[in-house]
Amino acid sequence: MPTTLSVSIINYRTGDLTIACVQSVLDAARGETGLNIHTVVVDNASGDGSADQIANWIEQTGVADQVTLVRSPANTGFAGGHNQGMTARPGDYVLLLNSDAAIRPGAFSALLDAARNAPDVGFFAPRLEDPDGTPQVSCFRTHSPRSELIRTAVTGAVTRALKRHEVALGLDPEPAQIEWMSFACILLRRDMIDAIGLMDDGYFLYFEDAEYSLRGRRAGWGCAFVPAARVIHYRGGSGPVKALQKAKKRLPRYYYCARSRFFHQHYGHTGLLAANLCWHLGRVIAHLRWLAGRRPVPMAAHEARDIWINFTTPLGPRGAPGE
Repeated sequence: MPTTLSVSIINYRTGDLTIACVQSVLDAARGETGLNIHTVVVDNASGDGSADQIANWIEQTGVADQVTLVRSPANTGFAGGHNQGMTARPGDYVLLLNSDAAIRPGAFSALLDAARNAPDVGFFAPRLEDPDGTPQVSCFRTHSPRSELIRTAVTGAVTRALKRHEVALGLDPEPAQIEWMSFACILLRRDMIDAIGLMDDGYFLYFEDAEYSLRGRRAGWGCAFVPAARVIHYRGGSGPVKALQKAKKRLPRYYYCARSRFFHQHYGHTGLLAANLCWHLGRVIAHLRWLAGRRPVPMAAHEARDIWINFTTPLGPRGAPGE
């Protein structure tokens, strides 16, 4: 029997991007043999007409046997949206794919070959790259209080001293160091999903990928980076946070709600407190750079206050728009 693969894509007001993403899946699937691929597009209550745009495209192009549109009654965020995609269609594997991504030819074969050869691995990530082929960092260590100190100190001595706690790994990471990978594109083994459950929809956006990977690893499922599988990622096309971070503007409330939830779930409330205190210690170190005549690298606006969002209720509101 052919291997079955379900592709889950979330649309939220990105009609053109989503259609281009689905088309890349259809194009890449044409070169595959022994593989049955079906794409599920979950519209997260966009309310801008893009769901109708996608539905019309599916009908006009005659791909209804290959693409299903699920209209969510509410904006359930990244985890909630993909949970709907993961359950809408059975499959031996599920590929979560951002709408701001495009599958390159051969990516499916490379990912599935890796999966067949590593039955104890539950997560398989391709090489993410810019349209011109420039690779993107997509493999990481788990966030921790020490990684918050590294992030906010932005000081070479601190980074070197705590190097094994730095979140971002390089472009050619050691397999043993990989603890989670970007969910802009990730292949999940269905056996693992059945064993550990769906993603935690208490996260609206951000940190849900790190949480799900950590949960999977604690249950004995490994992570594998498959650079032979190549996927274009147009960074930031499906959400505003990357652009806001780059501009040092204030990040959405849901980002800090997710951060508090993650640290509390996996390090306890003392771990969340430690992460926040390490954040502030890092800023003290950064500002001491003035003594050496170096301007401290700024954080996002209001972050010193916003990291305390949901501190007393870390499993509380998701901070989603309209909630």
